[in-house]
Amino acid sequence: MKILVAGVGNVFLGDDGFGVEVARRLAETDLPAGVDVGDFGIRGIHLAYELSAYDTTILVDATPRGEPPGSLYTLELEEGEPQTVIDAHGMTPDAVLDLVGVVGGEMRRVLLVGCEPADVSPGMELSAPVTAAIEPAIRLVRELIEEEIDAEAIDHRSDSRGSGHRGGAVAAGHRPLPEDQRNVT
Repeated sequence: MKILVAGVGNVFLGDDGFGVEVARRLAETDLPAGVDVGDFGIRGIHLAYELSAYDTTILVDATPRGEPPGSLYTLELEEGEPQTVIDAHGMTPDAVLDLVGVVGGEMRRVLLVGCEPADVSPGMELSAPVTAAIEPAIRLVRELIEEEIDAEAIDHRSDSRGSGHRGGAVAAGHRPLPEDQRNVT
């Protein structure tokens, strides 16, 4: 099983640098074999190319959902319809997924660990609530990695007995994960 943890966001827009900071710190830790961590920043097209090489991708990004700043949540993302205009500097996770088919890739499982931003105005500092969410986000990503590895091990045992397989591309839109969309804080 190959897993990519991709930090995305613009470090020059305050809390939008959340995903990049989580990826930076996570890359400094010991992770299971087959897990790669990358700082993709605003390079959404590069990320769209990379998705095909992994069984699971965990995107980490500051994404507003109307919750209190610093709130964490997890969603399972799905491939959507390709956009007609591509803005490489404004690539949201949805926009990246829209590009997967355009660049000839195949999307597999994509999870989003999101953090509610407080301030995305120009600047390189994260707000206090978003800074406080970094360590809980790292723990959340590590839990998701373990869940994916455990699920893969169960699938391999099931496959060896001639039954089901998890994974594959999914239809357009967002599908929440179980456990109340995995709202964490």
